[in-house]
Amino acid sequence: MERMIALHKQLARTDGQTQTLVDDVHLTRSTQSSTKSPAMYDPCIAIALQGHKRTYFGNDILQFDADHYLVVAVPMPFTAATEASPEHPFLGISIRVDRTTLADLMFAIDQSAHAEPPAMPKGMMTTRMDDRLRDTVLRLLEALSSPLEARVLGPAIVREICYRVLMGDQGAAMRAALTSQGQFGRIAKALRRIHADYAANIDVGMLAAEANMSVPAFHVHFKSVTHCSPIQYLKSARLHQARLLMARSDMTAQAACAQVGYESPSQFSREFKRYFGRSPSEEVSAMRRYLTVQPIEPARLL
Repeated sequence: MERMIALHKQLARTDGQTQTLVDDVHLTRSTQSSTKSPAMYDPCIAIALQGHKRTYFGNDILQFDADHYLVVAVPMPFTAATEASPEHPFLGISIRVDRTTLADLMFAIDQSAHAEPPAMPKGMMTTRMDDRLRDTVLRLLEALSSPLEARVLGPAIVREICYRVLMGDQGAAMRAALTSQGQFGRIAKALRRIHADYAANIDVGMLAAEANMSVPAFHVHFKSVTHCSPIQYLKSARLHQARLLMARSDMTAQAACAQVGYESPSQFSREFKRYFGRSPSEEVSAMRRYLTVQPIEPARLL
């Protein structure tokens, strides 16, 4: 663990997100604690090396730290709190979940004699780190420190991490979530549709029809997966996207409002403040260093 922390600190020296030389891998760093605030992660594997975060999802409280990693199988709105300080910053790794890679791995796993019986799907879960996964994460950080090794070895190590997560204690639940079967699968497809077309004029009747459900049934199953209504989910997806556009692209609130599908700037500002607790300018000013993705500097590499 000491070696992993040292490598992380060499690669990510500022707060926020650092893009590594492997496209699907970002390093995260935070020197300040934060209280419960709205968050939404794309499908990913989130690993903490130091410090910890608590995520509040419905009635569940999930903690990920040096001994537990977080898996998000489908985009979920939740609230999160971080414990960190300048002396003991939160250091993490975020690995984007590539559906093609996972589908290939799941096919191989399901064809093996070691396949587990079906499990209930989960959209978000934490699992205890084991020694084999920890060793693979160390090899990833070592590879990221070298441009050649990052390019040659990085993708294969990321694939191995995905394999070990799929074979972990809750791997069967993750595989069930990713196979897009049953009611969970229909809702997962609706979530992907929302994120692909968040600025479009999407209504619940359209989503229910695409899921081959009645509107009342769609509401029930949607809330069982996301712990919020379809309209609340669409609104949160748009507001999170607007916040990223303002923080990462220096877009004005009015431009971001139009970009994510709001017709009324005043309605956008009201709903943004109600959701994040601050006006768009206040929120972006406070969060810019955490939301902006910094490119890795050549001088940081070994």
